[in-house]
Amino acid sequence: MAKIIYITADAETHEVEAATGSTVMENAVRNMVPGIEAECGGACACATCHVYVDEGWREKVGEASPMEEDMLDFAYDVQPNSRLSCQIRVTDELDGLVVRVPERQA
Repeated sequence: MAKIIYITADAETHEVEAATGSTVMENAVRNMVPGIEAECGGACACATCHVYVDEGWREKVGEASPMEEDMLDFAYDVQPNSRLSCQIRVTDELDGLVVRVPERQA
């Protein structure tokens, strides 16, 4: 289990216990985190689960795959720390991970 901290566009914090092997998106949806719609259900076929990974976690989370980068082209306000939360697999090393929901997604 790892604790994932979601910060919404209105600065509301949601702390979630996430099972190892699940995705950051699955846990957001399960816990009704505002702004993470996940319209494609985690198939990396939309950008409605776009998040900004806190700078201190970027290396541990890793880089986006080429397919994910292509989907990020459809997201609003993409930044260097943008990721699709459906593509971030929860590991014990991600305990305490902080992600932010972009303002235009709220």
